[in-house]
Amino acid sequence: MEIDIREYLAPLRKWWWMIAITTFVAAVASFFATRQQVPVYRSYTRLAIGNYLESTDVSNNDFSTTRQLATAYVEIANQPGFLRDTADALGLEELPRDIDIRQVNETNFVDITVTDTDDLRAAAVAAELARQLSLRTPTGQDSGDAEFVRGLLTDYQTKIEDTQEQITAKEAEIGELISARDISVATGELNTLENNLDTLTQRYTELLSLTQEGATNSVQIVDPATRGTLVNSNSIISVITAAGIGFVLSASAAYLLEYLDDTVKTPEQIMKLGNIPTLAGIAYIDSEDESKLVTISDTRSPVAEAYRVLRTAIQFSVVDKKNSILLLTSGVPSEGKSTTAGNLAAVLAQAGNNVVLIDGDLRRPSQHNIFNLPNKRGLTSLLLKLNVDDSDIEVRNLVEDTVQPTQVEGLQVMTCGPIPPNPSELLGSTKMRHLMDVLDRQFDFVVIDSPPVLSVTDAAVLSATAGTTLVVVRADKSRKEEFKQVVERLADVNANLAGAVLNSLKAGSEGHNFYYYYRDPYYTYGDEPDSDRGEPKSKLRKRFLRGQEAVQS
Repeated sequence: MEIDIREYLAPLRKWWWMIAITTFVAAVASFFATRQQVPVYRSYTRLAIGNYLESTDVSNNDFSTTRQLATAYVEIANQPGFLRDTADALGLEELPRDIDIRQVNETNFVDITVTDTDDLRAAAVAAELARQLSLRTPTGQDSGDAEFVRGLLTDYQTKIEDTQEQITAKEAEIGELISARDISVATGELNTLENNLDTLTQRYTELLSLTQEGATNSVQIVDPATRGTLVNSNSIISVITAAGIGFVLSASAAYLLEYLDDTVKTPEQIMKLGNIPTLAGIAYIDSEDESKLVTISDTRSPVAEAYRVLRTAIQFSVVDKKNSILLLTSGVPSEGKSTTAGNLAAVLAQAGNNVVLIDGDLRRPSQHNIFNLPNKRGLTSLLLKLNVDDSDIEVRNLVEDTVQPTQVEGLQVMTCGPIPPNPSELLGSTKMRHLMDVLDRQFDFVVIDSPPVLSVTDAAVLSATAGTTLVVVRADKSRKEEFKQVVERLADVNANLAGAVLNSLKAGSEGHNFYYYYRDPYYTYGDEPDSDRGEPKSKLRKRFLRGQEAVQS
């Protein structure tokens, strides 16, 4: 199945103004919001737990221990008491809210990041957090004894070096001795020196573990905190992001609105739903400002031209057909079928045809109001007088007594007459079929304004006698499902459904382009000359229409 990309882009074209406004407002709002933001600064420091980076003998146990210690210190650093101690040490009532203390990828590294509106305060808080964490270690709590321990370490280091020199000298002495007794005595002294060396080394190691340099459970500052750097707010990216979000939301809203709106709008939808063509697109007629019979009151208007396009399409559709009865119907009331029937009858008569317009809506007749005619006599009164076995002459006499002339030469209107109690039976009677046969032979075109298909069965009854049936669809009002039902019901009675008339198109709507598609090539009432023929386009238009009508006649 061929995919028409235009159908998927139709909601974007229809609601482009909403999408544009939403995107613009989102971008402007983001721009001003970014401009009003207070600049923020970020300071960063990294700590290492343990000293294995400086050791030449590192075991797997060292890695595991320091990772576990890093996790524990992160938990300590995120406690309220720890943060409160940091604030007290700095003399602050409260710390910046944006403080991030985390372990780096399950290693022995801990990162401290502080974001604040003051660059110096950010650096001070980061440095103090690192110091407070160092104070939580065993090596960070001996500030008073640190010098004493370092002095002992120096003494032990000196004694170890002296003992090592004595051991070396004693080993050389033993190598020169000959007497067994002297060798035994010297060996005993060597053993004593070696034991003393082991004791000194053990005590040195124990003291060293109490210092920052030798402890596994210690905190070292790998990357000290520096003055906070300005965090780039990147206003351009913020504005673009906000505009993108606004576009996506508004575009989604456009598709949602189209999904919820199940009305018929375009000829493509008519073809897709009912598999029938759209013969013409008629612009919206404001009945409060102008007459509904625009083909009579304003023959030069674009709407009148659209009805003439409809006339040409119908003339082509009924060529070589003996039945020239045109039935106009719709799905539900107020879709413009009566207005369309009146204007279509007028343009058919303006083309030189002998036309009769019958108001077949015996429930809510309107043609007498459209043409401003009395409704005391009409179709119902004629059917009461008509007999099934009346000759054509007798029927035509009844017709002449019933129809009423209009301001359009060649157009006569048969109004509804008194509203009967049984419209469906009356329209489906043998008398009605006999009347239609006589009218079909008497007039060039018989235009019937029938009731809506979905409201009553009258239209389905009349379509059986009509040679051509047209469905009037009101743009942005007629429901898709209702239109499908109209087509299905008319197909069930074998109606000759020639096409649809897309009615009440408004400027800017999707179907409005279809209306101008038919209007533009031949409808220009200006006097600008044509580049090929050197004569006004209005003359070319008239020549085209005359030629089409001549072919059909």
